[in-house]
Amino acid sequence: MAEDLYPSIIRDLPLANIPFKGVKGHLFQGTSRQLVFFDIEPIGEIPEHSHGAQWGVILEGEVELTISGITNTYRKGDSYYIPAGAPHSVAVKTHCKALDLFAEVDRYQPVG
Repeated sequence: MAEDLYPSIIRDLPLANIPFKGVKGHLFQGTSRQLVFFDIEPIGEIPEHSHGAQWGVILEGEVELTISGITNTYRKGDSYYIPAGAPHSVAVKTHCKALDLFAEVDRYQPVG
């Protein structure tokens, strides 16, 4: 796993206020969407929840994503789409980096 996968142009973005220990995200705020560069430790399960539409791609590592009761494993290069309102949960198997686009402009707030 490359320690420098996220160069300073990404690391210098504000951190997102994420309520899970072991989950860090650099937040790029658009006028109608949010983009988060996630860096996630192998924390186990993020409980089922739902929100607006989300598209993502795994940059490193492996996760098990359950969307509307269907579970799939995603690895480097795999992308996923979670429709608005779909219940979903994530089991983080390894240290993982992912890039996620959220349809909600205010899905996350910057830290501080």
